[in-house]
Amino acid sequence: MNRIAHELKHHIPFTAFGALTGIALMIFFRGLSHGSAHKLFYIFHPLHVMLSAVATASLFRHYQCKHSGFSCSIWAFILVGFFGSVGIATLSDSLIPYLGEVMLKLPHAEAHIGFIEGWYIVIPAAFLGIAIAYFIPNTKLPHTGHVLISTWASLFHVIMAANSDMGFRIYACVFSFLFLSVWLPCCISDIVFPLMFIRKRG
Repeated sequence: MNRIAHELKHHIPFTAFGALTGIALMIFFRGLSHGSAHKLFYIFHPLHVMLSAVATASLFRHYQCKHSGFSCSIWAFILVGFFGSVGIATLSDSLIPYLGEVMLKLPHAEAHIGFIEGWYIVIPAAFLGIAIAYFIPNTKLPHTGHVLISTWASLFHVIMAANSDMGFRIYACVFSFLFLSVWLPCCISDIVFPLMFIRKRG
């Protein structure tokens, strides 16, 4: 619990910075068509899933195999990496932004579930991340990119639902939802979720 609290606190400034970059991009892309935003979402969302799988599976491998002294089950490794990336990335990039879109009454609010709509991109991205974690485990670098990429995936989900005529209040609310959609899910995916499956020695 101390590790979780530390990580959540540690990621507040960086996540806030990521959300600010999202607002800057939202202003820059305010005239973007729904179709273009949809294509960009399906670039950043699978990339988010891949980075999340690298971080999640790497942390599980580090603690379960190297740190604890237990042997690794390849199936446990794959399942933790897969559900920790696909499941929580869906929450971060689609479901929380969709909740914000509904609350803000954006005109084209719709939940775009990547592993269903774009399964042929999202699911291979998860397995690619798991493969990278198996051969080149890295628990630090992927998480940095994960936060920014997740912010931008959530952003383009919101842009799909929005129109170009948005005032300051909408941008302020979007900032809040971008922050929440990245801060908790990313920390849960990369840190909390894999640690839930670590067995203690003795």
